[in-house]
Amino acid sequence: MKMIVVFEKSPRLRHIGHLDLMRAMQRALRRSGLPLKYSQGFNPHILLTFAAPLSVGMPGRREVMEVPIEGEMTGEEFLRRLSPALPPDLPCREARPVDDRHPAPMALLAAAMYEAQLEEIPEGLSEAIGRFLSQTEIPAIRKTKTGMKPCDIRPMIYSLTNQDKKLTMALALCEKATCKPDLLLQSLFEFAHAPRPRALVTRTQLLGEKDGVFYPLEAL
Repeated sequence: MKMIVVFEKSPRLRHIGHLDLMRAMQRALRRSGLPLKYSQGFNPHILLTFAAPLSVGMPGRREVMEVPIEGEMTGEEFLRRLSPALPPDLPCREARPVDDRHPAPMALLAAAMYEAQLEEIPEGLSEAIGRFLSQTEIPAIRKTKTGMKPCDIRPMIYSLTNQDKKLTMALALCEKATCKPDLLLQSLFEFAHAPRPRALVTRTQLLGEKDGVFYPLEAL
């Protein structure tokens, strides 16, 4: 059996890297006394996987991890035992048991929702967003393992709206195509000929796709 677990990485922990986050979660799982599955070999470790690492500096509101366990257990019992072992800024919100044959969350991941809380909104931003999205191509330069490369990010932008000082965006996040929110913001404000304000970007939801429709990843 496996548990699909939804957890939060609060803004106070946003500068914690992925490896440190993984170690913190592994320590909590060990302290919980849950019947966990371990790898084989000289240095057994918990078979814990995350749907998608968070960038350093970014909080996550509904992150998803997979925890294999021995035997059967309800999601409520899993949370009851794990929650006391977790720090207050790393709470688990939901847990759902699935069969061992259930696809890994990483394999189902297609996109993510983000919120960018801006310090200020440049004049005319709403109108600029409309013109920005009406383009058939949005050229950008992104960093890859082999260096900086040009790309077209328009197919990777599923939605972009603004309200007050908050931008909400749905962006591709999968093996075939990924658009990071930082690249979108850079392209948007360059297009608008406006200085880019400081912003706290939060990943609010991971999404999977089924029959052309996006769903919360933990529900698939």
